[in-house]
Amino acid sequence: MAGYVCHILLFFLFAQETAYGTSYGNSLSDPLSDPDFIDNPPMIQPKFTSRSQSIRAVIGDTITLPCEVDNLGNNILLWRRGSAVVTASNLIITRDLRFKLLKGYTLQIKNVRPQDAGDYSCQVGDHDNRDLVHTVEILVPPSVRSVPETGHVTVRKGGTATLECKASGNPVPSISWSRKDSLHGAPHLAEGPTLTLESVSRQDSGTYRCFADNGIREPVFVDLQLIVLSPPEITVEKTWVHAGEGYEAQLVCTVHGDSTPEFTHLHNLQMMWYQDSFLLHPNDRRTMDSRGDKHYLTIRNVRQSDFGNYSCVAENTLGRAKKYIEMSGRPGPAQFHSPMYSRYREMYNLTWSVESFPPIEEIRLLYRKLMMNESYQHPGRWHDVILNPPSTRAESYRHIMTYTIRNLDPNSVYETIVQAKNRYGWNEVSDIFQFYTLSSDMPEEDVEQTLGSTAFGNPFGWANRAQSSSCTSWLIVLGILLLQRIMRFL
Repeated sequence: MAGYVCHILLFFLFAQETAYGTSYGNSLSDPLSDPDFIDNPPMIQPKFTSRSQSIRAVIGDTITLPCEVDNLGNNILLWRRGSAVVTASNLIITRDLRFKLLKGYTLQIKNVRPQDAGDYSCQVGDHDNRDLVHTVEILVPPSVRSVPETGHVTVRKGGTATLECKASGNPVPSISWSRKDSLHGAPHLAEGPTLTLESVSRQDSGTYRCFADNGIREPVFVDLQLIVLSPPEITVEKTWVHAGEGYEAQLVCTVHGDSTPEFTHLHNLQMMWYQDSFLLHPNDRRTMDSRGDKHYLTIRNVRQSDFGNYSCVAENTLGRAKKYIEMSGRPGPAQFHSPMYSRYREMYNLTWSVESFPPIEEIRLLYRKLMMNESYQHPGRWHDVILNPPSTRAESYRHIMTYTIRNLDPNSVYETIVQAKNRYGWNEVSDIFQFYTLSSDMPEEDVEQTLGSTAFGNPFGWANRAQSSSCTSWLIVLGILLLQRIMRFL
């Protein structure tokens, strides 16, 4: 205020002197003839040597606003922000301790904030009000939050889910969405503050990630959990479980749905085990527990009365699901370990294994030739072979067996199945296994060199030896394979 008063007084005195000179007819056409001009020459006008700038700074940074002036004389230099005076001469007028004058009249602002953005004027306090203006823009890294703030969105199966997040920053951040728990990484889903999923299913449940990025520092993100309320769905690892008296057996059911512990209260999921139609409860031999979405029924010291049909039942407020599992003492289905291609023209070594806690009492092997020509494929009649049970086991309950099928036709395709019996009965028929005999015009020595031999207990010995075969042998084998496949699909 005092500065303004001084300026007004100076202006008034200057006006009075001008009027006085005019009233007395003093001529100013020749300044050198005026004795006052010689004693008091006119002052040289102040001049800014700094230039106006546009300054961009990230929040928290320190910025400097230069203001250098030549020929300031007795004039006062002011820093203004809008109408507010920040400094006057060497004095800091504002109470904000972040502002400081460096050498000369350069203004420094520490730890800049978003509200520091705007125009700053360095002004010479004379009647001409000459200004040097700097424009300050404060860049703010992105921030993001979920809507709702809990980050949980719940929707019924078949409905529409809307996920939303809000971002702020300067410049305005761009927003993108991805699926955090995707099996194929984190694919890009959409752009914009909302992600809409229509006709949602159980598979849509999971964590979705909202990214905000404006190029200032690193992108930020927030996770939203989508919960799809649906009737339970059950899958089982095995529909048939082999068990032995005195051993331990375990049945497993996987319940798909909202079985995550923190969300089960939303629909009151219940899991029950039945044997036949009787609800089971834990006892000294039977336990029931769960880990994640897997539910286990464990039976220790199995008895014959434990064999039978079991079911796992899952129920919530939206529906009910059931899956069946059979637990039996009968042998498990046969698993084949032989290579697909025989080493011989007229015979084939078949190797398989069967799981059975009791001893195997009888083996039944059936095989037949597939009749093929250019127009059709027709199976021949089954050859039925009854085999003696094996005398040794590879493990306590795993039996490995081998049998050489003879009198086969060269260059032919055969298929075989195997059944096994113990004191509880016959097992289920195995899956059909196909094998091929060699062409009759292929030299025996090339066959043995190329295909090698299948060691008992190592069904992959053929492949291991084939890797070390010569180039010529490989070409022979590839020719056989190509011919066999052509004949198979004609």
